Amino acid sequence: MSAQNAHPGRPGIDLPDPRGRTGLDRQGRDLTGNPRVRVHDVEVLACDWSVLRRTTFDYRHSDGHWSRERRETYDRGDGATILLYDPERRTVLLTRQFRLPAYVNGHPDGMLLETAAGLLDGDEPREAIRREAEEETGRTIHDVEHVLDAYMSPGSVTERLSFFAAPYDGSVPGADTAGVADEGEDIAVVELPFTEALALVRSGGIADAKTIMLLQWAALDGPFRQS
Repeated sequence: MSAQNAHPGRPGIDLPDPRGRTGLDRQGRDLTGNPRVRVHDVEVLACDWSVLRRTTFDYRHSDGHWSRERRETYDRGDGATILLYDPERRTVLLTRQFRLPAYVNGHPDGMLLETAAGLLDGDEPREAIRREAEEETGRTIHDVEHVLDAYMSPGSVTERLSFFAAPYDGSVPGADTAGVADEGEDIAVVELPFTEALALVRSGGIADAKTIMLLQWAALDGPFRQS
């Protein structure tokens, strides 16, 4: 058997994966920011839309001893989310859509109330969230305020999420549904009084982490904070 046949091309490594990417096993190999971490190997376990990797590394503990560790990381790219609010009418504009992972993990129907959000897809966060807000709510926004950046599940997911907020004019009628049909999106646009949205957080009616964080920000430091 020839060497070429003995080592067939691997999608995402030396052959393009479904998104045209190669070299996916190189990410994370050359990190130097933490002297307590020495990366030995990065394996690509799956690469369809997102990338599942298994990294083997040595880690020096606080008492000085080293241990060999293996961790899986799920890389779906970075994203952005935004809270749209009407300060005059004291309302917020959310979306409702089906989320399979929540459905298979105990959510009654998988239909989550959320702030508009999406992946950056190569754009800067502020540019990306303008696009996503219009796609998911039908609203064109202008005065976008950066709130914070956060890793939402740092034990396994690489995604860094940029949080934003912006006013919208609720006196102008908007769409009841939105989303990009070609991407399978079927999104309901939901306007709620801010106090009702907070009550849904307390009752569990809003169970999405990014939405809870932005609503809490709006109450503590944002447009609905008490003077």
